[in-house]
Amino acid sequence: MEARIHRPQAQCSLSGRAFVPGDAVVSALVRSPDGIVRRDFDPGARPGPPETCIAWWRSLYPRGDAPQRASPAEVLLDLVERLSDDPEEAPLRYLVALELVRRRVLRFLDPTEGERPGAERLRLGCRRRDCVYDVAVAPPPAGRRADVESRLAGLLWSGEAA
Repeated sequence: MEARIHRPQAQCSLSGRAFVPGDAVVSALVRSPDGIVRRDFDPGARPGPPETCIAWWRSLYPRGDAPQRASPAEVLLDLVERLSDDPEEAPLRYLVALELVRRRVLRFLDPTEGERPGAERLRLGCRRRDCVYDVAVAPPPAGRRADVESRLAGLLWSGEAA
């Protein structure tokens, strides 16, 4: 699945103030009744990340012609870790993990002894955190593909480094 990368919201999720190019923005991945969603905040409107925050990062609201940048790898690693216990989020976790493999943050490891090749789980190693992630192979079901792709795209974009 090729995800289109989205820009942040045009206004603060809390105050409603419109962002202008160069404004500091705090982006957060938060749990909501609809799943994991991205929220963008003016740092002055919120003293810290929301309580339901899974991961967050700072950036600058981009100019209209600014190149789009991918979200920080550390934020995506936090997301892979925090989604490990939520079977409903397995497709999103799987796709984020594959994005991290594509970025060479995670790498495929040999199956553990006794596992059959092609098992329904991936073993992925991370040198940055010196750990191994066990990720279920969970492509989004046909009825949820558009939703998962949209959510993934919303999570992957970051503005200019703050």
